[in-house]
Amino acid sequence: MDNCVFCNIVSGKIPCYQVWEDEKYLAFLTISPHQRGHTLLIPKKHTDYLFDLDDSDIAEIVVRAKPIASALKQAFMPKTGKIGLMVAGMGVPHVHLHLIPMDSEKDLSFSSACHNVDEHEFEENLKKAKEFI
Repeated sequence: MDNCVFCNIVSGKIPCYQVWEDEKYLAFLTISPHQRGHTLLIPKKHTDYLFDLDDSDIAEIVVRAKPIASALKQAFMPKTGKIGLMVAGMGVPHVHLHLIPMDSEKDLSFSSACHNVDEHEFEENLKKAKEFI
């Protein structure tokens, strides 16, 4: 889908800070992170809404999130010891899971997203995340 930013990331038309990928899914650092290491996991096939996915695909994307969450936990050592999982679905009309290292519950609030991340910080966070994958 040409007008979907995530489809353009999948096709390589838009660059990303790729954390992980396989034949069906792609994980990358978000440009509006709530916390260092905030990663999005998307299916490569365009689907607007999570519950439009087949049951098996819903299960599969969550299973794919598990090792990424484990790596983010090791890389960023959040104070709660947890990686939050959030599916909001409003920002970009393409299924995406938010994996957020949580220092507190407020880290899952979209009002806390940081919009001032420079390339150096992205590169540093990407290196940390990929170290454990």
